[in-house]
Amino acid sequence: MALLSHSLFTKVNGFTLEIAWEMENELVVLFGFSGAGKSMTLNLLAGLMRAERGFIRLGGSILFDSSCNIFVPPQKRAIGYVFQDLALFPHMTVRQNISYGTFGLRGDERRERVQEMIDMLHLERIAEKYPSEISGGQKQRTALARVLVRRPELLLLDEPFTALDISLRLEMQRLLTELRTRFSIPVILVTHDLYEAYTMADRIIVYAEGSVAQTGSPYDIFHTPACRNVKALVENKVILNERIFNHPGLRVMDDVG
Repeated sequence: MALLSHSLFTKVNGFTLEIAWEMENELVVLFGFSGAGKSMTLNLLAGLMRAERGFIRLGGSILFDSSCNIFVPPQKRAIGYVFQDLALFPHMTVRQNISYGTFGLRGDERRERVQEMIDMLHLERIAEKYPSEISGGQKQRTALARVLVRRPELLLLDEPFTALDISLRLEMQRLLTELRTRFSIPVILVTHDLYEAYTMADRIIVYAEGSVAQTGSPYDIFHTPACRNVKALVENKVILNERIFNHPGLRVMDDVG
C-alpha cells in the first residue's frame, strides 16, 4: 500500500481540481504553470481546505473521506508544511518559533527536541534572535526546524526557496536532501524552477488546469512530454543546460539536453 494516496475533487471560484495519485517514501515535485492547482493540493492534504468529495490516506490513517464524513483537522495530521512566506512569528525568537511546533509534548521532551533541531540545522548562534534579525537562509532553516521538530510523516514545501539567491538555494537543496535521509520522510515540493525540479525529484507530477497531465521520472518528463501543456513547461531545456554547466558548484547533468 502506498504511503500516501488520495483522490480529490473540489471547485473554488470557478476553478475545478480533480486529481488522484499516490507516493511512497520519495521526493515528489509538483510542477506546472501558476494556477494549475499545485498549492491547492498541498492545502487539501494539510487540511487547510476541504474537498467536496474524495479521500486522503496517509500511512494507516484516513485523514479525509467524504463518503463517511471523516475530516481530521490540520493540527491532528502528522504533516509538516513550510509555506512560501515561511510564516514565522515575528514576536518570537528562533528558539520560540521552533518550540511552537512541539505542542502536546512534555517539558523535557520539548526542550530536547528543540535543542536537537537547533544543533542539526546549525542555528545555535541565532537561537535567541528574532526573524527580523536573521538572513533568508536562516529563516528557511528555522521554518524547517519548526515543522520537523514534530516528527511528521509527510513534509509539504510550497516554493520554499523562491526568494533565495542561487548559492543559498543550492545550500537549502543540499540540506533538504540530508534531512530526507536523516528522517526518512517523504516530501512533496512545489516549484517552478526547472533545475530544482530536474535535480531534486524522484518523480515529477505535472499539473495542467486542475488535473494531472503527466507523471514520471525527471528524465521522462523532460525528454518525452506527453502533451502540449507539458512540452510548453519544459521547452526551456537549453536554459536549464546553461544553468547546470555555467554555474560553479552545480552538479553536471549530462543527460538533460
